[in-house]
Amino acid sequence: MESSEYPLSGLTEKIIGAAFRVHNRLGQGFLEKVYENALAEELRTLGLKIEQQKSLKVLYGGKPVGDFVADLLVEKSVLVELKAVKSIDQSHENQLLNYLKSSGIEVGLLINFAESVQIRRKIFTLDSQKSV
Repeated sequence: MESSEYPLSGLTEKIIGAAFRVHNRLGQGFLEKVYENALAEELRTLGLKIEQQKSLKVLYGGKPVGDFVADLLVEKSVLVELKAVKSIDQSHENQLLNYLKSSGIEVGLLINFAESVQIRRKIFTLDSQKSV
């Protein structure tokens, strides 16, 4: 499937481009919070609405059973989970998928600021789960 066929591909491409600009300027080795603040700033310069550390409810059977905090919510439609670790592992991807499932948000990006930028795009619908 071409990236342009994924939901919100135009918006996710802007976010990915901004992540690369942040990494090019800062390089590797900072804490996750530094990258979060820099990426939020970069996205705001593009005119995008950003919510940092957005608290979202976890629902079970339609009832709230807890909550989680998303690193970034972009335009109320793309959940961005950031990492600053050596490499992305399956637990990071599972975390993002669980956030998407519980929030009802369909599109998520997992962005790791390591030696180079690592990105996983996750799409969650009730019908299926996709990862690119």
